[in-house]
Amino acid sequence: MDTFDWIQSYPHCVTVCDTAGIIIAMNAASQDNFKKYGGAGLIGSSLFDCHPESANVRIREQLATQSGNTYFTESKDKKRLISQLPWYQGEVFGGLVETIMLLPDDTPVKKR
Repeated sequence: MDTFDWIQSYPHCVTVCDTAGIIIAMNAASQDNFKKYGGAGLIGSSLFDCHPESANVRIREQLATQSGNTYFTESKDKKRLISQLPWYQGEVFGGLVETIMLLPDDTPVKKR
């Protein structure tokens, strides 16, 4: 049976770090999104080298407490949903997964 590597063709950015904040995986969308910073070459580098200290404080807290962080960003022409969540191998904390989704301007909000 062929292995289906869905994460590489997933249309949103997925970046994974270990418990020390080292980038250990990026899908194709993430590599493309961060190409001006090194793209796939960022694998093996520290998240702390890629962010300002104010963000690093939050990343350290998330790694220490195994907690998530989800928020929206907006620039002049783009809205994004950022989700940073812990991942586990079995019951052992492995680090964080960040997903970045580009949101169309007409994205509906559905209240349930």
